[in-house]
Amino acid sequence: MIGVLLADDHALVRTGFKLMLDAQLDIGVVGEAADGEQAVELSRRLRPDVVLMDLHMPGMDGVRATELITTELPGVRVLALSTFDLDENVVAALRAGADGFLPKDVSPEELIEGVRVVHRGESAVAPRLLTRLIGTFVRTTPRRAAPAELAGLTDREREILVLIARGRSNAEIAAGLAVSPSTVKNHVTSLFAKLGVRDRAQAVIIAYEAALVHPGE
Repeated sequence: MIGVLLADDHALVRTGFKLMLDAQLDIGVVGEAADGEQAVELSRRLRPDVVLMDLHMPGMDGVRATELITTELPGVRVLALSTFDLDENVVAALRAGADGFLPKDVSPEELIEGVRVVHRGESAVAPRLLTRLIGTFVRTTPRRAAPAELAGLTDREREILVLIARGRSNAEIAAGLAVSPSTVKNHVTSLFAKLGVRDRAQAVIIAYEAALVHPGE
């Protein structure tokens, strides 16, 4: 059973999400929070598998709550929610450790699949939406990627990082480089470890901030 904590300041939204999720055999809502502070407190107490985190809440917002949860509770995954497809707070949440992003008008099927994807340890952001978001809001000035981190990448790992940042999926990368998907997956795992990132979203942010790719590419 995937335990989900709902964090949203609108009770009606929480009720709707709860009805969708509790109807699944493998998912159950374990708690509800009306603001970021409650989300952090309940995450510490309940240790949910996934937090559905609204980014725009009064008091402590979802970005700060995401940062505290992912830093203190690495086993808890955060799926960010926003009213807007292109929202700079989404990039801030991904940088803070969120494992994915969905717009709040998402279909029930997409919400449920997003929870399952994040629980599996994958990023629940469509690659091209991710690069459009980050290309719009991330400034190409180094922030997290120290030269030593990038210098530790092999030429192939650097090449794959650039392709990830351009919105390519693992299957597309494998086809373009004429290698197997498992080979690409191994390279991705290695470069994530060397860069100290948890997922694809954070890797894309580093690639943009280190100016390996530029908006519009």
